[in-house]
Amino acid sequence: MDKIKFQKWQGLGNDFIILEDKTATKELAINMCDRKFGIGADGLMSVKKSDNADIAWEFYNSDGTKPEMCGNGIRCFAKYVFEKGLINKKTFSVETLRGIIIPEILDDGKVKVDMNKPVFNPELIPINVKDPMDFEIEGYRASSVSMGNPHCLIFTDKDGKEPALKDGSKIENSILFPEKTNVEFINVITRTKIKVNVWERGCGITLACGTGACASVVAGIKKGLLDNKVEVLLPGGTLFIEYIEGNNVYMTGGAEKVFEGVYFDK
Repeated sequence: MDKIKFQKWQGLGNDFIILEDKTATKELAINMCDRKFGIGADGLMSVKKSDNADIAWEFYNSDGTKPEMCGNGIRCFAKYVFEKGLINKKTFSVETLRGIIIPEILDDGKVKVDMNKPVFNPELIPINVKDPMDFEIEGYRASSVSMGNPHCLIFTDKDGKEPALKDGSKIENSILFPEKTNVEFINVITRTKIKVNVWERGCGITLACGTGACASVVAGIKKGLLDNKVEVLLPGGTLFIEYIEGNNVYMTGGAEKVFEGVYFDK
């Protein structure tokens, strides 16, 4: 029986297992993230060396799929490697499937992340529509943006919790999205504040999604609904997103260690 040391971290209730001395795999992700028979988490990650950045990660969703990026996950990863002494500077580079991501550990303990530029090209999102800023899906008018992973963004006057639960899976698996998609239902409160409910690709309903918060703000700005600095209210807490069109997106939020332990892998 293999004994696997781990730490459990959370960012706005989006929770992750970080392996101490073992590489994350699809099988481990499925087993360890199971909330009935495992530890329970939205994702599993481990630290890797990188020839292109200061450090890299191996990241899996709870269903064993590999996302290009995870906004809440990268904040947890950044705090973990900094606190473990694997990185000795507060601003550093992390190699991900999205490319190089730059997190910064702030003095108040929050993490600010340079999330790179959003992607609007339908072939690169990818989505099978001509205009990703305005299309119909499952009876909703929607927009789509990639933050390294695809997002379907639905602005609504109704509370987003019920439609996310009801239609999230159908939208995630729509033929419009050849690589599936994350889904966000967005309520605009003011030009500087929005509320977002999330159905995450490969996870289902989660308390927060960092890339989803970024994509929601980007789409809102493109539609003329929002200013350039926006407070994003998610079920698990608040993120602060900054975006000026043509530039990179910046996300700031918390990340906390929950506990550590040993997992017995049969």
